[in-house]
Amino acid sequence: MRYLAPTYFFDYTSQPIRELVAEFREGSRSEKEMAVGLYTRVRDNWKYDPYRISLEKADFRASRIAGQASGNCVEKSILLIAGLRALGIPARLHLGKVKNHLAAERLKEKFGSDELTPHGMVNACIDGKWLKMSPAFNRELCEKFDVEPLEFDGENDSYLQAFDSEGRLFMEYLEDYGHFEDVPLDFMINNLKAHYPHIFDTDKNKSVYRL
Repeated sequence: MRYLAPTYFFDYTSQPIRELVAEFREGSRSEKEMAVGLYTRVRDNWKYDPYRISLEKADFRASRIAGQASGNCVEKSILLIAGLRALGIPARLHLGKVKNHLAAERLKEKFGSDELTPHGMVNACIDGKWLKMSPAFNRELCEKFDVEPLEFDGENDSYLQAFDSEGRLFMEYLEDYGHFEDVPLDFMINNLKAHYPHIFDTDKNKSVYRL
């Protein structure tokens, strides 16, 4: 299946990704057990950071992301996909546009909008069933915003935290761009420039923006 192949971005034959999944190869774990364990590791061991935007191709390689302390939703999804493929679990990138209702003021300050795009999540085929999961928000961040962290049980979709613990709107999906076999870098860059043109106006030679 093509969703198992290594690519430039999903470079799961690299040492960092082999180390990431080594624990889950041990014993006789099921696909579900491996997927749940890896999902939780990627969710919590890399802090969510939506404010770093890169246009550099190499920054979207799973092996490079593995060496960072944090990542945005697309980067963390790439890392999880590479790990899942390394474990023999078909996985692909799913992109869309979302609206964040709780961190709206800071997002508007940085991006000029409370809409985040492209937002990344993961589709994985576990025991013959395609499931959605989003490893973006680490547990520590969820506790800060009084939102239950997204748990993945290997049997059901887990990609949307619609409300916080008090019933206030948190995340809302606005557009679905579909799924991709590999990282569609040109599409993502064009999407960023279309939605946040002011970010790129100040210095056209910069390839990494830390807002």
